[in-house]
Amino acid sequence: MKHLAKIFSAELDGIEAKIIEVEIDINVGLHAFNIVGLADRATTEAKERVSSALKNSNVKPPNRENRKITVNLAPADIKKTGSQYDVAIAVGYLLASNQIKPFETSDKLFLGELSLDGTVREISGALNFAKLAEREGFRFLFVPRANAEEAALVAGITVIPLVSMEELMAHLEERVFIDPQPASEFILDDEDDMALAEIKGQEAAKRALAVAAAGGHHLLFSGSPGAGKTMLARAFVSLLPPPTIDEAMEVTQIWSAAGLMKEFALKRQRPFRSPHHTASPVSVVGGGADPRPGEISLAHNGVLFLDEMPEFRRDLLEALRQPLESGQVTVARIKSTLTFPARFMLLAAMNPCPCGYFGDPEKECRCTANEVFRYQKKISGPLLDRIDIQIDVPRVKVEDLRRKVSDADQSQVRALKEKIRQARRMAEERFGAAEISLRTNSQMSSKNADELVVFDDSGEKFLKSILEKALVSGRGYYRILKIARTIADLDQSERVSGAHLAEAFHYRIREKE
Repeated sequence: MKHLAKIFSAELDGIEAKIIEVEIDINVGLHAFNIVGLADRATTEAKERVSSALKNSNVKPPNRENRKITVNLAPADIKKTGSQYDVAIAVGYLLASNQIKPFETSDKLFLGELSLDGTVREISGALNFAKLAEREGFRFLFVPRANAEEAALVAGITVIPLVSMEELMAHLEERVFIDPQPASEFILDDEDDMALAEIKGQEAAKRALAVAAAGGHHLLFSGSPGAGKTMLARAFVSLLPPPTIDEAMEVTQIWSAAGLMKEFALKRQRPFRSPHHTASPVSVVGGGADPRPGEISLAHNGVLFLDEMPEFRRDLLEALRQPLESGQVTVARIKSTLTFPARFMLLAAMNPCPCGYFGDPEKECRCTANEVFRYQKKISGPLLDRIDIQIDVPRVKVEDLRRKVSDADQSQVRALKEKIRQARRMAEERFGAAEISLRTNSQMSSKNADELVVFDDSGEKFLKSILEKALVSGRGYYRILKIARTIADLDQSERVSGAHLAEAFHYRIREKE
């Protein structure tokens, strides 16, 4: 009688899932239960979980078997982490020990952690595993019920929600079938229009937010404490158009791999991440012993907000330079290199000096010139050069603070959101006509900007005056072109005028300092 079985499971490598073959062999000899194949401690501890779960599911467990049981997780050169192999090991053991009827295993993928009573606990990365199953041609994906709705976002596979081992055994033996999980869809989650309308005054800052939202540009607010920088940043997400289905799928994959799906429901919403300034570089950029997505990846297709930016560690800020340019972060380790997506919009806020009142017209700054210089230099020139829009946020006047929010304010915000959507559609149509796979103006390369940014006569004249005076760096020049293209899109203008360039240049004025 054959005592060998092969079941398919999967491993999460960063945010990419890989097929793992779970081979179970039962041989003559004294009792032993070994798991081989570069498994970590959580995986090797599956022996105890599987034994208890099967005992409490009314079948003979491995620890009651006076034979040698070997579980091989192949390929052996991939490190196996986590507890998602429990269900596959249990099913493989039942097949190898002839305790359930043989069934076709080549079209089924099993994932799930077992409790000692035989129930199936949820896992991380269900959506990533579902996309793997669909890509590799599996017909059935067996996952914990808590993960089934997430996995059912992927079309082309049948998701079987698992509650317990007893229920799974009855299904595999065709005694009592488990109903498949219905197909899932993302729910459009539109933010409240009141978010920006509730902020009093700050019209110039709101205009900068609109430009940033329309073109996907990075933005830095500088101003005195209490000017409203943090409120403006938190209202920014409400201006952004909802993500497309593809964008929402990308975001959900990252959050699922990080094990944060409880915090991130299946909604079409853009993430907003705001790490504290004491955060470590690994927590923000990603990595670790078992590399996981960091804050910049969790903010993919959304917003990363750094409040009090100069207070963050210098090495952390410098680590942002490459992701800001490329839209991804590469984590290098001795045995492997992982790449996480990280195309986010950076919003940052800072005070102009340690006390916060340098340049304030109403309150005197107590810092020395050297203290102001050292504080502002905590943000390096190369990093500052990558932030498209840099503006000062002045103190709000008392008469603005006392003014009540009216229906006209809310209507104005709705109109602004519509202008931003139209500007993004205009950019997408331009990229489509040029057969370029970009989503926002900020993603254009210098070559794209040269080809797609077309000027009228006033624009050509203004651009010539900038170049003659050499007021901008090479990177700054192309940043201005991309911002000006976005401003023109907000005006629904095919050509970039001198007025568009002048406003864009105003947002880069810090280059003169």
